[in-house]
Amino acid sequence: MGTFVVNGGKPLSGTLTPQGAKNEALQVICASLLTDEKVTIRNIPDIRDVTNLISLLDAMGVVVSNPVKGTYTFQAKDIDLDYLRSDEFRDKGTSLRGSIMVLGPLLARFGKGYVPAPGGDKIGRRRLDTHFIGFQRLGASFSYDQASRLYSVNAPALQGCYLLLDEASVTGTANILMCAVLTKGTTIIYNAACEPYIQQLCNMLIRMGAKIDGIGSNLLTVQGTGSLHGCEHILLPDMIEVGSFIGMAALTHSELTLRNVSVENLGIIPEQFRRLGIEIRQEQDDLYVPRQEHYEIETFIDGSIMTIADAPWPGLTPDLLSVFLVVATQAKGCVLIHQKMFESRLFFVDKLIDMGARIILCDPHRATVIGIDRQYPLRPTTMSSPDIRAGVALLIAALSAEGTSTIHNIEQIDRGYENIEQRLNNIGADITRM
Repeated sequence: MGTFVVNGGKPLSGTLTPQGAKNEALQVICASLLTDEKVTIRNIPDIRDVTNLISLLDAMGVVVSNPVKGTYTFQAKDIDLDYLRSDEFRDKGTSLRGSIMVLGPLLARFGKGYVPAPGGDKIGRRRLDTHFIGFQRLGASFSYDQASRLYSVNAPALQGCYLLLDEASVTGTANILMCAVLTKGTTIIYNAACEPYIQQLCNMLIRMGAKIDGIGSNLLTVQGTGSLHGCEHILLPDMIEVGSFIGMAALTHSELTLRNVSVENLGIIPEQFRRLGIEIRQEQDDLYVPRQEHYEIETFIDGSIMTIADAPWPGLTPDLLSVFLVVATQAKGCVLIHQKMFESRLFFVDKLIDMGARIILCDPHRATVIGIDRQYPLRPTTMSSPDIRAGVALLIAALSAEGTSTIHNIEQIDRGYENIEQRLNNIGADITRM
C-alpha cells in the first residue's frame, strides 16, 4: 500500500494544466467496441482507473497502441467473447467501476455481453438497475449468477423504444446510448444525463456515423444504424481536477493559474466556489486564483445558512463535495454540505475533525461546517484515503496543515489524479511517495 508523506503549511505558486477527463475517458474508450475500425482518442490521462480499463479491452482482443503520451488507438476487430466468461475477466472487471460500460456496446454489436459486479469507490450503494432495465426495454434478457457474481445480457434482436429512466444516471445513460446507436428503429431516452461528458460521447458517436438528436438536453432521440466506423476524439479537461485545484489554492494561501480548463464546460463549479468567498478570475480559457488571507461564506438572502448540495447536471457534481467541505473548514462562516447521492461519502470527516476542523456530521448525507477563519491552522495527522475524492480532499487538508501528515492507501488517489505529487511539487508542495 502506497503512502504520501506531506510537509504542509507551504503556500504554492505557479501554473497547472488539468488532465483529460477521467469520467469521459471511461465512456469513450468503451465506445471503441462499437466498431471494427480504428478509433483514436487523445488527452487520455495516465491514471489507474483508465489504464485498468485499457488493459481489460486489450485482454478482450482489442488491438491497443499508445503512439505518444496521452494518445491511444483502439481497434476492436476480433473480440474474444469466450474470454468474457473467464476468471481473469471477472477479476479484472471486478476491480473497476467503469467495466459496466462495456456491456452496452457488446450487447448492441454481438447480441450478448457479460460483466462482473463492478468495483470502484466504497462510497455507498451504486445500483445498476437503470442500465439493465434499459437493456430489457430494448429487448434483451438479463440474468445474474450469484455464485460467480457475473451479469449477463442476451438479445437475438433489439428494437428501439421509449425509455423514461428512473434516475439521470451518467453511466446508465452512456451504456443505453451506446446500445441504442446500433439498435433497429428509434430509441427515445428521457431523463437522460446531460453532463458535458455525455455530450462528448454523443458527438463522438455522431462522428462514427450515429444519428442522435437532443444533445445537451435530458431528451435524447437515437435513430439506430447498422454499423459505425472509426473516428478521432479529444477528451475535455477534467472538471473535477479543476475544482480540486481551485479548492487547494484557497485552503493553502496559494496563487495559482489553471490553464486551458474549458470554462464553458465547468458549469456551476466556479460560481459555487465564489459563494464560499473564493476569488476566481477568468482570463480567456484560464482561471486565476489569487492568494487570499481570508474568505467568507455567503448566506442566503434571508440570512439563513448557505447550503451546497449535489444535483444532476447542470447542478453541482457530487465528486466535488469533499473538496468544498475541506475548503469550508478555514472559511469565515458556516455551510451545510448535503451529499444526496451516496450515503458513505462524508464519513471521512472524522479525519478532518482530528486535524482541528469544526464539523458536525448530521447524518450520512449532511455535514455542517463551522469555518474557523484561519484562527489556527489544521493539525497534521496520519490518515487513510477511503476513495478518490475524499483522498484528494485529505491531501489538500494535509498541504494546509503546518507539519508532517501521512496519507495511506494513496492508490485511491492514483485512480483519479495523474502524477499528482510530482505536479504539485513543481509548484512548491513537499510531498514524498513512499
